[in-house]
Amino acid sequence: MATERDPDDSRQYPRRPIIGVGAVVLIDGRVLLVRRRFEPLAGQWSLPGGSLEVGETLEAGVVREILEETGLEVLTGPIIEVFDRITHDDDGRVQYHFVLVDYLCRPVGGTLQAGSDVAAVALADPGDLDRFGLTEKAAAVIARALELADPDAEAGPRGAVAGAPSR
Repeated sequence: MATERDPDDSRQYPRRPIIGVGAVVLIDGRVLLVRRRFEPLAGQWSLPGGSLEVGETLEAGVVREILEETGLEVLTGPIIEVFDRITHDDDGRVQYHFVLVDYLCRPVGGTLQAGSDVAAVALADPGDLDRFGLTEKAAAVIARALELADPDAEAGPRGAVAGAPSR
């Protein structure tokens, strides 16, 4: 039996901001990107992540979202940035409003693959990000993550990620 959707839970034209989590996942010096399957940003490359669920901590949410979208198990590191993503429609109404918390994460297991919310995954060289058409904010978050990253820990344990090259 279908239940009526709570109007306060709408992603489009929300009554209040939605909390979202995302991650910069580094694998052998490359950045994990996803091509979004759904709005907002449908068809565009972005960082993996999604909406926080009720009763879920920020860290648990980012771990779940990365697993769902990419097949990777991750450990969360420091927060990279907290920011608003507000999109207006042609009439000036707020169509989307997310408060996003992005973490630096490292993979510890799983198999890299596109999950149900994404059309594709890619490992991008930080010097080649322009070809992915990322938003200015996503590029800035990645740049900040690279500054925060510990180069000795970015790939996680050797062999922990199926399909990812080992050092």
